Amino acid sequence: MTASKKLSTYRKKRVFTETPEPRGRVKKTKTKKPMYVIQLHDASHLHYDFRLEIDGVLVSWAMPKGPSTDPSIKRLAIQTEDHPMEYGDFEGIIPQGNYGGGTVMVWDTGTFENIKTHKGEPVSLTDSYRKGTLEFVLQGKKLKGAYALIKPHGSSFSSPKNWLLFKLDDKYANKKIVNKTKSTLTGRTLKQIAADADNVWE
Repeated sequence: MTASKKLSTYRKKRVFTETPEPRGRVKKTKTKKPMYVIQLHDASHLHYDFRLEIDGVLVSWAMPKGPSTDPSIKRLAIQTEDHPMEYGDFEGIIPQGNYGGGTVMVWDTGTFENIKTHKGEPVSLTDSYRKGTLEFVLQGKKLKGAYALIKPHGSSFSSPKNWLLFKLDDKYANKKIVNKTKSTLTGRTLKQIAADADNVWE
């Protein structure tokens, strides 16, 4: 499936004459490493949006609780529609009445490296995603080190959209997350972004 087709659900859910969100031009990333972004989203409920660049789009998961650096803690990540690459630096206000209406902050951003292997052989990012067993090293401004994002099986995780994100044990495990309440893009808090009238789409 092409990146353009992957974005069809994203586009159907939005009215771009009413929201400042990017429509999504399909383009190749200029970086050698794929990007990732976590956005704090104060919509109908406050949550985190975790996004990884896979095959030209930002594959996305909504997390009721933010990521942890404690390897013993697993966070629920509910898969949502793929987002365009331009969404990686989207910060502002989605007007109420639109899908996802509320304030969006770029909580963390950076690149990541695929480290998934099978029997000592590397597994491509695409195959890892299809099999529901992603392992990667984050190189962000807040989060660093190895994480896993897996699609579990069993009655308690019957929805195919439910994944789990957790920290793998390395030198970054249990490290304190700095500047938890501020944007890595602008240094603002959610409250400051929400108060900025220039961010409201007209």
